[in-house]
Amino acid sequence: MKDPDVPDTPSHSHRELELLGVLRRLGGSARSAELAKALDVSEETVRRTVKALSKAGKVLRVHGGAHLVGAQSEPSFYRRIAQDSNEKQLIAARVASVVRDGMTVFLDVGSTTAFAAEALRQKTNLTVVTNSIGVAQVLASHKGNRVHLLGGEMQSNERGTFGFVAEHQARRFVFDVAVLSADALTAKHGVLYQNVAEAQLAKVVAGCAECTVLALAHPKFDETAPHRGPDLDGLDLVITDKAPGKKLAAALADKGVGIEIAKEGSGDVGTP
Repeated sequence: MKDPDVPDTPSHSHRELELLGVLRRLGGSARSAELAKALDVSEETVRRTVKALSKAGKVLRVHGGAHLVGAQSEPSFYRRIAQDSNEKQLIAARVASVVRDGMTVFLDVGSTTAFAAEALRQKTNLTVVTNSIGVAQVLASHKGNRVHLLGGEMQSNERGTFGFVAEHQARRFVFDVAVLSADALTAKHGVLYQNVAEAQLAKVVAGCAECTVLALAHPKFDETAPHRGPDLDGLDLVITDKAPGKKLAAALADKGVGIEIAKEGSGDVGTP
C-alpha cells in the first residue's frame, strides 16, 4: 500500500489531491463536514471524492468521515470501527433514545460510542464529557451542546486521553448517562478491557453516573481481556444487537442490569 507521504500521481483529480492535502493538515482523519468546509464544497461532493480515493487505496471510509491510509496513520480505532458497523449503528440509535435533551452525558473512546455520538447529533443542549477526540469533534458547537474534552495522556491508537488527569477531571461531573464500550463482557468478571488505562477510567466514570449504559455488539459476549472495568452491579443497562447466552443473561438479571436488543426501528436513526 502506497505511503501517503509519497507525492501523488497525476492520475488523481484536482479535487482528490485537495482532499488528501486537507486530510494531512488535519492529522490524518476528518469528518465529512470538516472536509466540506475546508474545501468549500458540499458534503455530497466530499463523499464522492472519498469513495474514489477509497477505491484507489488512499483513504479509509469510516462512518461520517475519512481516514488517510498509511503505515503511520492506521490506529486500531479505525480498524475496529469498520467491524460490525451495521450492528453498531443499530446500538447507537438505541443509545440515543435513552438520552434526553439537556442531559449530561459521558462517551468513551470506543468504536460503538463513535456511532452513538453521531446519533446524538439529533439532541439539543447536551453537556458532553468525553476522552475521545472524535466524539468531541462530532458534538461540539452543535445544537447548543457544551463539550468537555478530558485532559491526560494522549494515546494516538485510541484517539483519546487517559490516566490520572482524565480520571481526576471526570470525577468533577455527575453524569445523567454514561455510555461505555468494552472489549469483553463476562458473567464472572464483568466488563473487561485490553487497555488498563481504559478500564480504570471506565470504573471512575461508572461511579459518577446515575445511569451507566454498556453499548456492546454481541461478539464481545464471553470474550476475554486482561483488565477489569466496572463490575456487573456497576451497570444499569446493556444495549446490544443480540441476546447474550443464558449464563451471562442470568448474571445480568441477578444484578438488576437491564438488557435491550437494538433492532431496525428501535431507535431514532439519523444525523441532521
